[in-house]
Amino acid sequence: MLNDLHPPKDARSNRKRKGQGPGTGNGKTSGRGHKGQKARKSGHVRRGFESGHLPLIQRLAKRGFTNIFRTEYQVVNIGDLNEFAAGSKVDKEALTAVGLVRHGGRPVKLLGSGELTVSLTISIDKASKSARAAVEAAGGTVNTAG
Repeated sequence: MLNDLHPPKDARSNRKRKGQGPGTGNGKTSGRGHKGQKARKSGHVRRGFESGHLPLIQRLAKRGFTNIFRTEYQVVNIGDLNEFAAGSKVDKEALTAVGLVRHGGRPVKLLGSGELTVSLTISIDKASKSARAAVEAAGGTVNTAG
C-alpha cells in the first residue's frame, strides 16, 4: 500500500541542524563564517554580482544587433496545402482553422517547398517566387497584400 512505503534503512540522512552549539560543528556562526554580506540574515547576492568588481557580463565585448522592428513571418509550405479541397479559398483564417498557422496577428508567408496537387485561391501577406509559380502551375492564384 502507498501508506506503507518508506525508503530503505540508511538511504536518507537527517538534515543538518544549524546553530545547535559548539559541539555540533555548526554552532555559533552556523556555517556562515564571520561577518560579511553572506553572513547576514538577508544576505542575498544577486546573480552575476562580483563584490565591487565590474561584472563579467559587463566586461565582455558586445557584438551584433537585434532589430526590434523586424517582421516575423509565419511560414507555410505549398506541400502543406494539399489537405484543402480543390477550388477552395485559402486565407489566414483557413490556415489557422487547419492548424498550419498559430498566431493570427502575425503575417503569413508562402514558401515553395513540396508539391501542390490541387487548384487553390490563396490570399496571404507574402509569397516567394517559387511558391507563386507552383500554385499557378497547379491552376490556382495567389493574392498578396505585400
